[in-house]
Amino acid sequence: MTRKRMLYIGSYFLFAIGNAYAQETLSPIRPVNFSKVEITDQFWTPKIKTVSEVTIPVCIEQTEVKTPRIRNFEKVAQHSGEKHEGIYYDDSDVYKALEAIAYSLKNHPDQQLEQKADEWIDKIAAAQLPDGYLNTYYTLNGLDKRWTDMDMHEDYCAGHLIEAAVAYYNTTGKTKLLEVATRFADHIDSTFRQQNRPWVSGHQEIELALVKLYHMTKKERYLALADWFLQQRGRGYGKGHTWDDLKDPARCQDAVPLKDQKEITGHAVRAMYLYTGAADVGAATGNTEYMQAMQTVWQDVVYRNMYITGGIGSTAKNEGFSQDYDLPNASAYCETCASVGMVFWNQRMNLLTGKAKYFDILERSLYNGALDGLSYSGNRFFYGNPLASHGGYGRSEWFGTACCPSNIARLVESLGDYIYAHSDKAVWVNLFVGSKAAIPLSQGTVEIAQQTGYPWQGDINIRVTPDRKRKFPLHIRIPGWLLGQPAPGDTYRFLDTTENKYTLQVNGKNVPYHIEKGYVVIDRIWDKNDAVSIQMPLEVKKIAANDQVVANKNRIALQRGPLVYCVEQVDNQDNAMNFIVPPDAHFTASFQKDLLGGVVTLQSKLPAATPSSDGKSIQVTKQTITAIPYFCWANRGNGEMQVWLPTKIKNVLINSKGL
Repeated sequence: MTRKRMLYIGSYFLFAIGNAYAQETLSPIRPVNFSKVEITDQFWTPKIKTVSEVTIPVCIEQTEVKTPRIRNFEKVAQHSGEKHEGIYYDDSDVYKALEAIAYSLKNHPDQQLEQKADEWIDKIAAAQLPDGYLNTYYTLNGLDKRWTDMDMHEDYCAGHLIEAAVAYYNTTGKTKLLEVATRFADHIDSTFRQQNRPWVSGHQEIELALVKLYHMTKKERYLALADWFLQQRGRGYGKGHTWDDLKDPARCQDAVPLKDQKEITGHAVRAMYLYTGAADVGAATGNTEYMQAMQTVWQDVVYRNMYITGGIGSTAKNEGFSQDYDLPNASAYCETCASVGMVFWNQRMNLLTGKAKYFDILERSLYNGALDGLSYSGNRFFYGNPLASHGGYGRSEWFGTACCPSNIARLVESLGDYIYAHSDKAVWVNLFVGSKAAIPLSQGTVEIAQQTGYPWQGDINIRVTPDRKRKFPLHIRIPGWLLGQPAPGDTYRFLDTTENKYTLQVNGKNVPYHIEKGYVVIDRIWDKNDAVSIQMPLEVKKIAANDQVVANKNRIALQRGPLVYCVEQVDNQDNAMNFIVPPDAHFTASFQKDLLGGVVTLQSKLPAATPSSDGKSIQVTKQTITAIPYFCWANRGNGEMQVWLPTKIKNVLINSKGL
């Protein structure tokens, strides 16, 4: 039976179970908003501070001094007849920087930064046309061409404007940018949905943003417009336009209608934004067809097309996907924005289903594929995130297409969005991040305070304080890596499949609990300052890949807790490619407080191959090998690096010729 035939049967089965499926998946779980969460974490607090103090000022300088992004808004307001400078989608970088600023103002209130944001917002508002349209490229270069080319990112820029406006309102309560965003959304709705004028967004983003606007304003037209955009795809409406994707509609997920999509295709970032929007609309409307499609596509991503780092997108050719199990290392694209998108999408899938496996993938992408995009110093960035390098790849100060710096900045600053969730009657702890939050339930408020040494240590301490004694279930995610599975599917497996034993107590005593959808559920009457403690052993695990991943044959990867490790040249006698990991190799973990802000490194004494003095043979000697967390690499200069470590001398020889 062919794979596509199997997918067809699977999708038919999902459709057949109908209402029962809808009842199971459309659970009323909601995230606790970042503005309600105070982060006090040993791992994340320094990173958030670096983004606030270094990364955001870099984004500001690049946006208004070193590039013409802000200047374009000023030109529109001045009516001087000047032309647009830069790239047609540059407005979006202004909005993403504003969104990051909004989150930063919550984490680190700063009057000068808020004044800068308000200054930008005034310039943006002054550039908006009376009919609500706002796009500096077309306003400066010819309004007669607006809304004529689906791939010119007009609605993409609008989406990022909306997201920035919602975030800024959540932090400051100021409405000016929100009013600008709603006028632009009204213009788009009047231009397209209300006129039933076909339009397929060349770069998705508007869909998820409109759902945020719907939740903020409670206006149904924005949810209806988001759903309308989703329904435009796969119907041939793009024919006759000039966008490059017409040569391959699958590149922007436009080959078939959304509800019929079963395989991940095309551009990775576009896919993540689309599927996040689809999950949002599915949750808000009860559309089970979207959810069924999302389940099937998610399996295609995670089971066959995801790197061990949680990164996605194997090829630069289309900035996305190629063939199943095609996961090269040195040429991996793995755009930082795609990993940010994996965080968005997997959160929405978790909210829809209540299943912990989605947060397992979110955590993998967050700690590895996304965080790798930001340097320890906060002022250098990765666009793509390969899993091997012979030394020619390094971090950059900025990019011509500068989506990644502001994207990783807004993700780190908005981490509070992903830690907790709740329904009317229950609380979920999804990420192990030191933090405090007041969580509303239908009968009152519950304060949660979390302390942890994660990801370096596996001690989790959660203090639960309801406003009065009350009974409710507390769901705490038990990571898949702790239960012997690096990721769902068969692409990756731990060589040691032993399930690590965790311990759980409340107020120092064992208590009854049950497992539900990957969560420990403690359902009891809670009192003030009840203390939940979980101890999770963090052991070094070796990972092997499915034989269909040709690049990783006779190789292993290392993982400890949620972190994937790599070997970098600077730590290993100026050579990260010449050693072999035998089956019995044992790695020890130790915390290095003076290395890269404090990290746990892994070490082992391994056979290392070097050419003989005459160059005619290979000599093998023992050498101490040091591995660091993958997200840390290339912070001490460019050099060799690899995630997948050779287990045979043949692979070492291949390394010498290039991965």
